[in-house]
Amino acid sequence: MSELTGKRALVTGASRGIGAAIALALAEKGADVAITYEKSGERAAEVVRAIEAKGRRGFAIQADSADAAAVKASVQDAAAKLGGLDILVNNAGIARGGPVAEMSLADIDAILDVNVRSVVLASQAAIPLLGQGGRIISIGSNLAERVPFPGVTVYSMSKSALLSFTRGLARELGPRGITVNLVHPGSTDTDMNPAQGETSDAQRALSALGHYGKPEDIGAAVAFLASPAARQITGTGLLVDGGANA
Repeated sequence: MSELTGKRALVTGASRGIGAAIALALAEKGADVAITYEKSGERAAEVVRAIEAKGRRGFAIQADSADAAAVKASVQDAAAKLGGLDILVNNAGIARGGPVAEMSLADIDAILDVNVRSVVLASQAAIPLLGQGGRIISIGSNLAERVPFPGVTVYSMSKSALLSFTRGLARELGPRGITVNLVHPGSTDTDMNPAQGETSDAQRALSALGHYGKPEDIGAAVAFLASPAARQITGTGLLVDGGANA
């Protein structure tokens, strides 16, 4: 399990849930991993300890993904701590629900700042640092391609924006041997969307498999896209949603 030995990765928003699972999956494959977190310092420290327990180097960097300057600085800080950068995983994201007619400007701005702008800015900062075989992988949502219920319109829009960004950036960076891809989780058991939440039964009913995914499912998909085995995959999105969009 050493496909990523010698690689250096940054995973944003990785103090818990999907981000933490991604960080650990990359470390399991041999990568040294830096993570960012906004407020959960102790949980971020736990993730770092878990990375180190796998024999890899781990670092936690405090950065609010809604803060443009902090996003850019975190990429530079990660590269400095790791001695370079090979893999960027844009995982940080937030969800704010409700009908469009009732959403506040603050909520709309927050969704766009974190889910879209931070992805662009982190990628922009990482591009000069990545070499041949570099990877940029963003975490989208199966709601980017299908919106099966009301109340998630702006969130879904923010994730669908990553489709065009990924395709365009794949074209720009392909000549340098850098791939750019998306992973689209479906209903995944996290603090943000627990498998026993108020809407969990309705979400399970949409899935072909009939159950929630686990954060580790997303971690495995990202680790594959980061590996040499995925060298011919770029500009695309991988659905990990139990067949909800089938």
